Amino acid sequence: MKKLFTSESVTEGHPDKLCDYISDSVLDAYLEKDENVRCACEVVAGKNTIFVTGEITSSVDIDIEKIVRNSIKEIGYFGDTDIDYKTCDVIVNISKQSQDIALGVDDLGAGDQGMMFGFATRETDELMPLGIVLAHKLTKRLSYVRKNNIIKDIGADGKSQVTVEYDENKIRRIDTIVISVQHRENKDIDELKKEIKEKVINYIIPKDLLDDNTKILINPTGRFVIGGPLGDSGLTGRKIIVDTYGGYARHGGGAFSGKDSTKVDRSGAYMARFLAKNVVYNNYADKCEIQISYAIGVREPISIYIDCFGTNKIDIDEIINKINDNFDLSPKGIIDYLDLRKPIFKNTSNYGHFGNNDFSWEKFVKF
Repeated sequence: MKKLFTSESVTEGHPDKLCDYISDSVLDAYLEKDENVRCACEVVAGKNTIFVTGEITSSVDIDIEKIVRNSIKEIGYFGDTDIDYKTCDVIVNISKQSQDIALGVDDLGAGDQGMMFGFATRETDELMPLGIVLAHKLTKRLSYVRKNNIIKDIGADGKSQVTVEYDENKIRRIDTIVISVQHRENKDIDELKKEIKEKVINYIIPKDLLDDNTKILINPTGRFVIGGPLGDSGLTGRKIIVDTYGGYARHGGGAFSGKDSTKVDRSGAYMARFLAKNVVYNNYADKCEIQISYAIGVREPISIYIDCFGTNKIDIDEIINKINDNFDLSPKGIIDYLDLRKPIFKNTSNYGHFGNNDFSWEKFVKF
């Protein structure tokens, strides 16, 4: 049976992603000097103003305003763009972690209750759904052609969307590609559309997935001059579906960026992805979704749920037993196994937290 499924991605200059990048840059700055920092850093961006709030408890002091300005510069907002790293207002309003929460974490328990999902499928080499893989590659390419002046007069803000056509759960073709990219006032729109097609879409999308009926929509409103935090406010943690599986698999609801790894929203989701990926890698199933749930202050997960969508080669209970026999799923166990006390997180904030083999939770293991 034919079905269509759509996933989206956004560039690093999207206002929400700018906030994610700042949040994780703050976290990394603390981790460089204090691996035991407790951090839940939230950022709001809008109209040349960055507001940093949340709870941070650390033995060191960090110049947060300097990190904010440097992050904006790294993304590519400066001079006559939508927010200037030199002159924008930076408001910092940080408090310490609640002692009530700290009691549970200090005893090596989970920093909060919640459920996290991990997913893997043989659709791609990354063991990720095709739509989100291609959407990320398109937005990453958009940023590359901007930074390397391959396409001139485009801005940091942009989006992609890919609709995949399936037939009996097998990939058939790409039905629709949507790309919107910010540009300068004087940019010729027809030229822009031609450049995006040739230097972004044709560069990324496999030719065998495109046909004469594939719809390609580039800047469909015809104009995208005002973008970034001037065009729309930004907020940490507002792109959680972009961060994970593009909507193809479930999400527990917790955001990642700005949170240290005692927060199971982050570390638990990373471990769930690691487990699902390696269930597929070990050929126990062709598709796997795993849910792990925690209670605040409790060391061990209160439940593990696995769905292999009928593709499992061994019994589900046997898979769960293999996981329990080989992995410590307490927050401390996850942090130690995945080495999550290092300043690695700003590199996760754009183009997805999953599918990049540079991350420890993407490694392959036999179990």
